[in-house]
Amino acid sequence: MRAAYIEELGPPDVIRYGELPAPVPGAHEVLVNVAVTSVNHVDTFVRSGAWRTPITFPFVIGRDVVGTVASVGGAVAGFAVGDRVWCNSLGHAGRQGAAAEQVLVPAERLYHLPAGADPVDAVALAHPAATAHLALFTHGRVRAGETVVVLGAAGNVGSALVVMAVQAGARVIAVASAKDAAQVSRLGAHHVLDYRDPQLPAAIRAAAPEGVDLHIDTSGRNDLESAVPLLASRGRVVILAGLRTRPVLPAGELYLQDRSVHGFAISHARCEELADAAAGINRLLAEGLLRPPATEVVPLREAAEAHRRLDEGKVHGKLVIRVSE
Repeated sequence: MRAAYIEELGPPDVIRYGELPAPVPGAHEVLVNVAVTSVNHVDTFVRSGAWRTPITFPFVIGRDVVGTVASVGGAVAGFAVGDRVWCNSLGHAGRQGAAAEQVLVPAERLYHLPAGADPVDAVALAHPAATAHLALFTHGRVRAGETVVVLGAAGNVGSALVVMAVQAGARVIAVASAKDAAQVSRLGAHHVLDYRDPQLPAAIRAAAPEGVDLHIDTSGRNDLESAVPLLASRGRVVILAGLRTRPVLPAGELYLQDRSVHGFAISHARCEELADAAAGINRLLAEGLLRPPATEVVPLREAAEAHRRLDEGKVHGKLVIRVSE
């Protein structure tokens, strides 16, 4: 089978495109014919070695997959040949990745794709929308009526955060560039603020005079000196990006108001947490409420170039790799 894979850790140039043996499903696995996969920042961290995780070489890159069931292991229930399916947790912790014509997926990590859902949209959302769900519900513990601030609200994770928070009954203050304000407003945000505003903290405070219950910065800047004073009593900051940031922590303002800072990585999510996120994503997909801001589709043979572009910050929207029609 054709695959994009590595035989050593390193820069995008280590990615090869060629033939590998087709995998055979074990008792609890499903063999999936891959239609599309995607490129995430975490994929580049795994490939380079910045994120250390068990790898067996040759290692197929990629995390997300949308495709159809080719065959199922003997102990698998709930999936049949031809089912349209998706997964967002391959390529980590010893699991081979998704950038190949066929991949093995543990049955507990595989989800049905809603009828009518576009494969490109679905795979583009698989990682960022699950990240958003975990940030809001698993770690952010958002409740209806609370106020949520989303920085980077026009991006892949940010736009999903806005949609999900609004659907959960939260009041959303979205921070984005002025050119994206109309797009973010259409997602349902109650306030849209310009991230370039030199008085941004004051603007957020004016929009939430009683404080913010949940603060999420998708850009990874993690300016806790600005974020923590904006929190209401028992407000939460959730950190989900910014691998190399070293922010100043205002400890006094945290403990005096029962505030907290909580970090998480989707790679550590439990299977039941990912399944809960998938159920929420599937509902929003089926209702047409969740779509990626923008996608660009490239062929599998250009996987190395896709990684290079992402490393260099030359990607706007989401890069999707088409493996088969």
